[in-house]
Amino acid sequence: MKKLLTILLLLLSCKVFSQSWGAKLGTTVRTIWADSFALDKKPAKWTYDMGVILKGMEQLWYQTGDVTYFNYIQKQIDFFVREDGTIKTYKQEDFNIDNVNNGKILLLLYKVTQKDKYLKAAKTLREQLAKHPRTAEGGFWHKKVYPYQMWLDGLYMAEPFYAEYADLAKEDTAFNDIANQFIWMEAHARDAKTGLLYHAWDESKQQKWSNPASGTSPLFWARAMGWYATALVDALDWFPNNHPKRAALIAILNRLAVAVAKQQDPITGLWLDILNYNGPDKQKNYFEASASSQFVYALAKGVRKGYLPASYRVLAQKAYKGILTKFIKEENNQTNLYGTVQVSGLGGNPYRDGSFAYYMSEPVIVNDPKGMGAFLLAASEIEKIPFLDKSKPVNVLMDNYFNRETKQDAFSNKIVFHYKWNEKDNGGFSFLSSIFESRNATTGLLNEAPTKSNLKNASVYFLIDPDWPKENKTPNYIEQTHIDAIVEYVRNGGVLVLMANDSNNVEFKNYNKLVSNFGMFWNENMRHDVINNQFEQGALLIPKGHPIFKHCDKVFIKQLCTITIKAPATAVYTENKEVLMAIAKLGKGTVFAVGDPWFYNEYVDGRKLPAEYQNFQAATDLVEWLLKQIPVRK
Repeated sequence: MKKLLTILLLLLSCKVFSQSWGAKLGTTVRTIWADSFALDKKPAKWTYDMGVILKGMEQLWYQTGDVTYFNYIQKQIDFFVREDGTIKTYKQEDFNIDNVNNGKILLLLYKVTQKDKYLKAAKTLREQLAKHPRTAEGGFWHKKVYPYQMWLDGLYMAEPFYAEYADLAKEDTAFNDIANQFIWMEAHARDAKTGLLYHAWDESKQQKWSNPASGTSPLFWARAMGWYATALVDALDWFPNNHPKRAALIAILNRLAVAVAKQQDPITGLWLDILNYNGPDKQKNYFEASASSQFVYALAKGVRKGYLPASYRVLAQKAYKGILTKFIKEENNQTNLYGTVQVSGLGGNPYRDGSFAYYMSEPVIVNDPKGMGAFLLAASEIEKIPFLDKSKPVNVLMDNYFNRETKQDAFSNKIVFHYKWNEKDNGGFSFLSSIFESRNATTGLLNEAPTKSNLKNASVYFLIDPDWPKENKTPNYIEQTHIDAIVEYVRNGGVLVLMANDSNNVEFKNYNKLVSNFGMFWNENMRHDVINNQFEQGALLIPKGHPIFKHCDKVFIKQLCTITIKAPATAVYTENKEVLMAIAKLGKGTVFAVGDPWFYNEYVDGRKLPAEYQNFQAATDLVEWLLKQIPVRK
């Protein structure tokens, strides 16, 4: 029975994925806000709602390689960000923490395009945090007009951006501040009996809504807890693995998950707008779409990232099914999301007292951007589940020793760059990394020379474009001890990916000493020397039934070298009787080789290639094939 249930859940997830509800609602987003992000028939302004939506669109871009999502993101932000980096309608002196949320999108655009205006705008938001008023212990006020108050909402608005900025700018000490914001919020807002967190906390205890003893607001608003949960899983993306407070954040997430799970409706899988409410008018309470979507996202991502036990995945799947059943409607040739409360706050004018009657008075609307953005994120996680269930957890390492070019970044830090997992610009591998991670793999860099010890736990090892003096004045050359370690790694079941480059851009002599162990030899030549954007000069037509690229017809590759092969190597793509790609089996392991880095972002993310070239799908096919080569370990 248990096995049957697992199969049914997998089939349900596969059905959800094939329907691509995220893409359908993404189309609705682009229809409603085609030109600028105007809300309530008012002129568009810099608002956090936009950032919620655009994070969802970012996930759609990474899952599909469809550049229309990226173009939409950039268009919406460019409506506000001027060439000098100033932001229309934004006022730093307001010290409204909501206005920081869009900074995550500014960092995305900067990393992808390297345009200074996006970084300048992000620096403005970072400056706001540096000056932002705080509680006595250091917690950010929600707004200057809401003094001494910390709201759960504010953690989502500030901390993921703050963490990503700290990672980019190498502000190592900022992570203590970020962690403390979560820790302090939980300490003040958590109810010991239920484990739930109150919407807000007033340090001064002067607000009419605040408990005179604890300072907390009266009730548990579901979306506020959803903001907080989402903030946790997103901020953790940027936290150093060895940070002493990382474990505290994961513990908070686990406590939160336990409390949230107890409040899930056993029939629909959804959550009520006000959690754990048992007043005489409780029949007015209702299932709410944005909070349910946020919980799905945080729980499913928490499982995928290893923060939460696997049991929460089933809980998230049940909730997602409930969202599709109750809130998603296809009507008038459009997919719509029902059931999102438009806003809920505290204080202000007219005054919001935090009572149940107040929360129930706020309008529940169709296609609210906060609900839509939360749903897009939830869909992005649920749509990964079929791949996670059928793949093994693997560690994918990329060499960062032989290919180690350095430069000074915008913050005057010396960094390694070019063909790295975390780089989102043309020369990075962030898209390939995303494909691996969506299939239950972790990606990392091997900063040292390969040895038997440090390759032991690598399921897949990428070695790309080793440096020579043209690229690095003091390159690390491949030596015999390195070769011995890599060959043994393959013999013992390792999967090795070898990527070279054309004759002007790679160190061949020592690289060939390595690849010769697999019956291969890089030829010092260049094929597909594409002139300007004459893409047809780099076209490869993939034959039907190809053993690796099963879902592709036409791909693009430029300026690569050919390969001479002998046993045990075999060709997997030839052109004019020359080998462009080869594979080899050695012992328990597998080697794949191609004469170009090929799947870096420039030719995968959709921004450059015409739509007829299926490089994103080819990268996906290669990932699937590599994962299947990993031996089953007893």
